[in-house]
Amino acid sequence: MQPSSHTPTANRLVDSLPGRERDLLVASSETVELVFGEVLVAADEPLSHVYFPQTSVISLIASLNDGERLEVAMAGSEGMFGVSLILGVGTSPLLALVQGGGSALRIPAAGFQHLLAGSPVLQGLLNRYLHVLMHQLARTAACSHFHPVEARLARWLLMTQDRTHTEMLHLTHEFLAMMLGVRRAGITLAAMSLQGRELISYHRGDISVIDRAGLIEASCGCYAVDRSIYRGVITEGEAP
Repeated sequence: MQPSSHTPTANRLVDSLPGRERDLLVASSETVELVFGEVLVAADEPLSHVYFPQTSVISLIASLNDGERLEVAMAGSEGMFGVSLILGVGTSPLLALVQGGGSALRIPAAGFQHLLAGSPVLQGLLNRYLHVLMHQLARTAACSHFHPVEARLARWLLMTQDRTHTEMLHLTHEFLAMMLGVRRAGITLAAMSLQGRELISYHRGDISVIDRAGLIEASCGCYAVDRSIYRGVITEGEAP
């Protein structure tokens, strides 16, 4: 079921569009439920749809030949998945995995390209979002190399919470290890440290953020930079 063109869609990009462009995009979309662990598209495979998450979160994952994986970006209610189509490329360079189940607006690739061709306003907004995503990719690469696991885990939890709008996250050590590209033992030590500082509560895969301000202090500076870039490029309002 499509949201009414007069009500918020719960996706920040869509809701920042002027009325006409927003109405056309909403009319071209359908609301779907994404399931945790669902693969939307494998790397180098054709993009059949684009997604504007509402309550879901999509991880963009780089896979190496030896099977190792690392999340390099994520898209939630602040963004979209399928940016390759903005550049005229019909395949995804990354694996797209649902890391947070929930709703999203879905548009067929051909319909999305038609919308882009007819709307310089939409093209301009999504070009700016592409800039934000490129920054996130570069920042994550540097963060993964230079920053300790505990600070990276704090950043990742904050980014995920921003996009799910909930204090409770269900995430196993195995899943977190894949997202951050580290061993499970490293995740265990980092989570124990954050819990010992009473920043999070962790029990059998359920993580609750109990001191968000403290978790921000524990995270690396990449988290604040990410928010600042989004705010400066996409909107002058509150960052995701």
